Amino acid sequence: MKTMTYRGYAARIEYSDEDQRLVGHIAGINDIVGFHGEAVAELRAAFEEAVDDYLETCEKLGRAPQKPYSGKLMLRVPPEVHAAVAAAAEVSGKSINQWATEAFTNAVHA
Repeated sequence: MKTMTYRGYAARIEYSDEDQRLVGHIAGINDIVGFHGEAVAELRAAFEEAVDDYLETCEKLGRAPQKPYSGKLMLRVPPEVHAAVAAAAEVSGKSINQWATEAFTNAVHA
């Protein structure tokens, strides 16, 4: 899966049959920031403009912009899965964090 990203923000994109346009929103933040375009190049430019406008608006309002994700991920898995992950990480010479990051990266780029 390919994701449109810019300055650390990702886009959630859908097609509006009613408007016959691609419609996007900045993903992973509570603020609602949308953009649209008829073609991918137009959508990309609108996305970048929306991110820039969002950051500038936050600065003018004197508040920190929301960041999409902190990089911390808490998971609850069955103990046997935890043990298998720990063993796989150790065998590969990696920490669980390194091993999981690689596994997640491979999964989202598959």
